[in-house]
Amino acid sequence: MDTRASLSILLLLFGVAQGSPLMMPDGVFVSEPEPVDITTRILEANNGSSEVLIEGDLVFPKTRNALYCLNNNCFWKKNSNNIVEIPYIVSNEFSNFDKSVIANAISVFHTKTCIRFVARSSQTDYISIENRDGCFSALGRTGGKQVVSLKRDGCVYNGIVQHELIHALGFYHEQTRSDRDQYVKINFENISPDMAYNFVKQRTNNQNTPYDYGSIMHYGRTAFATRPWLETITPIPDKTVEIGQRQGLSNIDVLRINKLYGC
Repeated sequence: MDTRASLSILLLLFGVAQGSPLMMPDGVFVSEPEPVDITTRILEANNGSSEVLIEGDLVFPKTRNALYCLNNNCFWKKNSNNIVEIPYIVSNEFSNFDKSVIANAISVFHTKTCIRFVARSSQTDYISIENRDGCFSALGRTGGKQVVSLKRDGCVYNGIVQHELIHALGFYHEQTRSDRDQYVKINFENISPDMAYNFVKQRTNNQNTPYDYGSIMHYGRTAFATRPWLETITPIPDKTVEIGQRQGLSNIDVLRINKLYGC
């Protein structure tokens, strides 16, 4: 067996053991092997986090009300070339492999939208991707240094990176959008009363786009359940519709980003 083949097998075995996405020698990423939905991953990583979080992974606003965005001030600005440049830095606590996962997730925004994450130089407003105690982000542009947390043990996956960055672009979770009751039933009897606030509907701008069961921003069926097997979100009228995918941006996710930012 040649060296290249041996390396590929070793990487695959390591990935199965670690539960992480892998980049093969060809530069192709291998998806996470075990079928765990994105919400389960995020909530497990955020268990015990010191941050005050709403909807599981949104940093509670300390200086403004995140429910409203007056004069579009909580969105990132376009430059003269009609490109939305978002300065960012990545903590050196991340390994080279972690950084490659993050870069791969970011590259999808560059190929499908007018969003460009650019290396920060001296810009005042920027995103700082850090290894903190969970997977979380603020909602939209908050001004100044803005942390997107990707805990190394549990958050550095393609889908989670994109999920948290979409929050930073200004998007809520899909199942809290204003018209969600037409598309899903929230089973509050299966949710602890002190967790019910995570399912409050928001005043969202849905941009005339359809409800997206396949959005990377949609919770899984058992999010915040009092027992692991209980369903908290049921699609309607077809309860068999899949929700909570973890791979990456859906076509409607891309459409919404482009509509919101006028790409």
